[in-house]
Amino acid sequence: MTEIFEGIPAIRYEGKDSDNPLAFKYYDADRVILGKKMSEHLPFAMAWWHNLCAGGTDMFGRDTADKSFGASEKGTMEHARAKVDAGFEFMQKLGIKYFCFHDVDLVPEADDIKVTNQRLDEISDYILEKMKGTDIKCLWGTANMFGNPRFMNGAGSTNSVDVYSFAAAQIKKALDLTVKLGGRGYVFWGGREGYETLLNTDVKFEQENIAKLMHMAVDYGRSIGFTGDFYIEPKPKEPMKHQYDFDAATAIGFLRQYGLDKDFKLNIEANHATLAGHTFQHDLRISAINGMLGSIDANQGDTLLGWDTDEFPFNVYDATLCMYEVLKNGGLTGGFNFDSKNRRPSYTKEDMFYAYILGMDTFALGLIKAAEMIEDGRIDKFIEEKYASWKSELGQKIRNNETSLVELAKHAEEMGAPELPGSGRQEYLEAVMNNILFK
Repeated sequence: MTEIFEGIPAIRYEGKDSDNPLAFKYYDADRVILGKKMSEHLPFAMAWWHNLCAGGTDMFGRDTADKSFGASEKGTMEHARAKVDAGFEFMQKLGIKYFCFHDVDLVPEADDIKVTNQRLDEISDYILEKMKGTDIKCLWGTANMFGNPRFMNGAGSTNSVDVYSFAAAQIKKALDLTVKLGGRGYVFWGGREGYETLLNTDVKFEQENIAKLMHMAVDYGRSIGFTGDFYIEPKPKEPMKHQYDFDAATAIGFLRQYGLDKDFKLNIEANHATLAGHTFQHDLRISAINGMLGSIDANQGDTLLGWDTDEFPFNVYDATLCMYEVLKNGGLTGGFNFDSKNRRPSYTKEDMFYAYILGMDTFALGLIKAAEMIEDGRIDKFIEEKYASWKSELGQKIRNNETSLVELAKHAEEMGAPELPGSGRQEYLEAVMNNILFK
């Protein structure tokens, strides 16, 4: 078979002093961190849609990158097979063990869903062939229920029964493919599940219908042997300005309200968290403390732009705080999917590798430093001391639901004015983090 990424070698770890752009500086797959190999802490996944499909088109211009991968015509089954070949060569050269996909990333969508499904059967057979003899697996699958004009009013939230049924058919097939390819999870990204104006929207009706669609997906998935987690990927806006899965807390509330919390966890994307006005760490922490941190879309946004830019991550502070949450959570049931795309002027095949090397090294360095933060112990010690008063007899009675407003009011009257609580020492703790990052 012709080598697609000719001239690009397998990417090796060479250490932080290497100046080879096609080498890892921090990602050493076999290095043991807190008792586990780095590759186990960081199950990286290739995003089929951005890496193999996105050519740099934006609202102001057409493709700059050639993603034909040798196929004579894009949007054909020949092209679909070429993307499979390119994807597996790419993953093998980088040592990536997982991939993620939408249904229409894999094949061109036909007008007739039966034809699309036949194409999906054909390409998934080919993917299975390529998986043989490798250690590459499917992390998760999903259905694209936002790109086609039929989904202009959403999929689960649509006003059309026929469109709703079509969405159900796509989910069914995407679940079939996920099980066929051994996927560990199945994702619902809200896409267009939201509204532009309340003047034409029945919010309660739409949310109930979204929940019904998710329940049907769970029932069907379990019936065909899918044992993994379902995920909701929160996003506050874009394309709809009011999306129903605004952030981690909103999504968790929705799951609990409609009885979906036993089967669903969250797939947290860094760029979506910041669009919601949060830090990446915030949505990770909220997911984790609710037992719903499942998987991560590893990217970052541009704080100077107000939309989802899906940049490859290079912010080591954010990556460190992400890995701090992941380590404290005991890891993920999913993995780290690079829902990231090269910048429009970065259009060469080498740029594809530079981007993944950047992302993998950033999270590897974040893992190293997060482990050092935990082993250092100063932050944990400070937090323990901050809440020390709750270890008192009265504090324990409050925590154990053994007191009342009457008793607490009496205590307050006897005490008089309380002393100020201990300092939060934010600046000190930020200095501790800097000390760890740069020593």
